[in-house]
Amino acid sequence: MGVAKARNSVVTELVLAVLAGAFISLGALFYLVVITGAGLGFGVTRLLGGLAFSLGLILVVVAGAELFTGNNLMAMAWASGRIGTRDLLRNWVLSYLGNVVGCLGTVTLALGAGVARLGSGAVGETALRVAGGKAGLSLLESFTRGVLCNVLVCLAVWLAMGARSVTDKIMAIIFPITAFAALGFEHSIANWFLLPFGMALDRSGSIAVGDVARNLAAVTAGNIIGGSLLVAGVYWLAYLRDGRAQPSG
Repeated sequence: MGVAKARNSVVTELVLAVLAGAFISLGALFYLVVITGAGLGFGVTRLLGGLAFSLGLILVVVAGAELFTGNNLMAMAWASGRIGTRDLLRNWVLSYLGNVVGCLGTVTLALGAGVARLGSGAVGETALRVAGGKAGLSLLESFTRGVLCNVLVCLAVWLAMGARSVTDKIMAIIFPITAFAALGFEHSIANWFLLPFGMALDRSGSIAVGDVARNLAAVTAGNIIGGSLLVAGVYWLAYLRDGRAQPSG
């Protein structure tokens, strides 16, 4: 799969990456609506929000799209010598750029649709609070939450690769993604929607551009470490280190 992704044309990669950014943004928007005014207690509200956020990766995996964080698993193909460093970085750069375009495009559409006004403006208040919380994280918090997030995201993709049906894929995705959203871990592509969306609603200027940039940079770095080293790297070491699959039991 890593080799196939590396062979995508520039146009194909960018188009599918834009779709992935939009899909993740829709999941994040669904998350905001679900947690708004839930009144069910912290844990249950986060659980429901995480279930809603799962929509994003379900769309990416089932409908087909190129998500930067999931593509960190391509490090396995790179470590096995199946693709070169240039191929790997080309895919990551194109998918990241396309994801960002998809996220920002969805921000524009969500603002035009007036989604923030749902619940008498409560959804907008939730979006602003979520964005402010992310911007207020320290560099270390952003990085480590990014690492933990993409461990779960890449495990969700890894599990879905073994699925035999659409239902299997959905079930494989729901629990890891629900967990990362409920635990408050940080996903760089989701943040490219949540932070700009919150900033667009911020009339007081409480969310600083510098804080947003710090979050995005640290979370992106953490996502790369979590996905490429702690999932792809570990499974490569377990199964592919000598160039052939190893028995699992």
